[in-house]
Amino acid sequence: MHPVFLAPGSVATVPIWFVNTSNWREVRAGLDRSACAFAEAAGFEPVAGRHAFLPGPDGTLAGVLFGQEDDGKPRDPFLAGKLAGVLPRGAYRYANAPHDARLAALGFGLGAYRFARYGKPRTELRLEPPESTDVVDLSRIVEGVYMARDLIKTPANDMGRDELAGAARKLAARHGAEVRIIAGDDLGQNFPLIHTVGCSAARAPCLIDLSWGDPAARKVTLVGKGVCFDSGGLDIKHDTAMLLMKKDMGGAASVLALAHMIMDRKLNLRLRVLIPAVENAISGAAFRPLDVYRSRNGLRVEVGNTDAEGRLILADALALADEEAPEVLIDMGTLTGAARTALGPDLPPFYTDDDALAADVARHGRAENDPLWRLPLWRPYDQMLDSKVADMSNVATGGFAGSIVCALFLNRFVTAAETWLHFDIYAWTPAAKAGRPEGGECQAARALYALLTERYG
Repeated sequence: MHPVFLAPGSVATVPIWFVNTSNWREVRAGLDRSACAFAEAAGFEPVAGRHAFLPGPDGTLAGVLFGQEDDGKPRDPFLAGKLAGVLPRGAYRYANAPHDARLAALGFGLGAYRFARYGKPRTELRLEPPESTDVVDLSRIVEGVYMARDLIKTPANDMGRDELAGAARKLAARHGAEVRIIAGDDLGQNFPLIHTVGCSAARAPCLIDLSWGDPAARKVTLVGKGVCFDSGGLDIKHDTAMLLMKKDMGGAASVLALAHMIMDRKLNLRLRVLIPAVENAISGAAFRPLDVYRSRNGLRVEVGNTDAEGRLILADALALADEEAPEVLIDMGTLTGAARTALGPDLPPFYTDDDALAADVARHGRAENDPLWRLPLWRPYDQMLDSKVADMSNVATGGFAGSIVCALFLNRFVTAAETWLHFDIYAWTPAAKAGRPEGGECQAARALYALLTERYG
């Protein structure tokens, strides 16, 4: 069980009452007279997100009032996550039912996250989840998200290819998985695009290859973009665009989080995780605009922009994954500003030709409060990738539809997989929200975990 959650009855807990205009009179009637008087004196009203602390006769905290949305109004399923930012350290329980008990508990757990690597301690908040919730499952989800957030928030000097590989090894050791690291001449000969992007950095590139489960089971492969820092290469980013580029391995972090959830749940599948781990740096060995390189599957790619490096490394990893013809092939990466322009930081687009699968992804995204939005693999835009000297360019001519064109580029490296999903995530929360502290964020993994649990559970 994750430390943020408590076993029922294990310690004394402070009650939290969820109130709105419909039940406020009933809750108020159940409070002792002094607590009720204090709430009124403090001006508490049952407005969503508002809270009040109720003192006990000895001056200790006796309870918490927390406003939730009125019946019939739009709801934030993670609203209870706001509590993690206002409660003092201690142990708590829900004294009555929030709108969605499971997501209210999950939102609390996710909201309690703090990045503690460099000395700032995590907030010591504990919650006794409602009896109706599966606390073991909540724990594995929270643990996976915390791991991803920690990886994303760690600066590049402490999160290079070796550290990313170390995180994969640690996860593999916990769950009895195997890890192979492909580097050096083997990488250069068999994964030329990964090698090309990463060879200019002081820390050499590699491909992390994790496998778990019964080899005879149906195959699910996850591919995550692991650019540990992205300067933009010779097409260098300006300072504000480069500032958050420690998060450019957010796709890798998110697939590792999803892999943890899958393995901890022991889903009936054969899992493979592929992470090309590189740094897009600038040196005399850096690849150049209009260079042409052969990919793993033989397609020759002209480099239209060195800052579109993520799709290059994913292309080689997808080609390797596709050789096994998995039943489900999923890739994830922090890829285009166009996706953020279209949908903002909180709503990652995803792409697939499988309409039924797309509907399932959207359904689970809504159910898990892990928002996603399908965009089209619009085939007429394929011609935007045309090159006069190679099979294709890595960027569109004209600059339109950047996220769609990136998806179309990657789709050329998937021919044998039964079904393919591509996620263009942001992996960062710019301003704190309920259940989502500011900083690194694990996107799409919770929805995909629910989807795969439904299919392979």
